[in-house]
Amino acid sequence: MAKSTDPIIAQWYHYPQKSEKFQVTAIDEQSDSVEIQYFDGSIDEFELTTWYTLEIEPIETPEDWTGPLDNIEKDDLTPIGTEMRSEDWDAPYDEEKEKTSAGPRISNQEEQEEA
Repeated sequence: MAKSTDPIIAQWYHYPQKSEKFQVTAIDEQSDSVEIQYFDGSIDEFELTTWYTLEIEPIETPEDWTGPLDNIEKDDLTPIGTEMRSEDWDAPYDEEKEKTSAGPRISNQEEQEEA
């Protein structure tokens, strides 16, 4: 028996019959279709009438949500030098300083080694 789960954009679902996880990426009301992206990155589309016949269940966002992204390494998620530090929040914003100091951070030890 099929469940009538309305498609919600950015919601993840599990399709037990195929053992696949997917996310709704768009709902096209003009063509009455739902566009999805499977966890492995492949894309598919269902007519709304077909959607409501599927036995799918909403699920939590997968812990490793990078599955659909092409060739991404874990290290790419936090590029070196872009981390925020507490002193970044302590001082008022200075646009001129931002323009001259933009780019990767250099630690105090690295600054001393360069000098």
